[in-house]
Amino acid sequence: MILHVKNMVCNRCVLYVERILKELAIAYDKVNVGEIHLSNELGEGKKQELGKHLQEIGLELIDNRLNQLIEKSKKLILELARNEVSPGEKKQKLSYYLTDKLHLDYFYLSSLFSAAEGRTIEKYFIEQRTEKVKELLVFDELSLSEIAYQLEYSSVAHLSTQFKKTTGLTPSQFKKSGENKLKALDNV
Repeated sequence: MILHVKNMVCNRCVLYVERILKELAIAYDKVNVGEIHLSNELGEGKKQELGKHLQEIGLELIDNRLNQLIEKSKKLILELARNEVSPGEKKQKLSYYLTDKLHLDYFYLSSLFSAAEGRTIEKYFIEQRTEKVKELLVFDELSLSEIAYQLEYSSVAHLSTQFKKTTGLTPSQFKKSGENKLKALDNV
């Protein structure tokens, strides 16, 4: 049995969900971003208890098919934005990638997504790419050119423009603000 979970977007969420499942003594095979693969069917009482615990950490069990489709779309967008797909898939346009993976018309997906999320698929994709750029800037292991190349931006200028539109800061301003916060913490 597979349960779908809303707002589950990272590996830290997976760890929290695994901890909750263990606390509630719910047998599971694996937990992926957006999904819990249970070993056995779950009774309604136990399912409600699980739902309550998930809500406490900002997650939610998804019961209807449309919500499951939106969450699956978000998971696929997140993987593409974070460059966690095969080399052939990286080269696909977002619309083709989603259509290929979900076997649904892109216009239909886009309309559903916008209605449910209050933003377009493209805007969500850009936000997720920006989050990945922030993460890489904080780790400070790659230059901006290397980040642009790794995340398939057409240029550093394109990355910087999109980053500023999304965050209000240039990548260097963002990096500098992070360094200042770290220095302040060191002085405490």
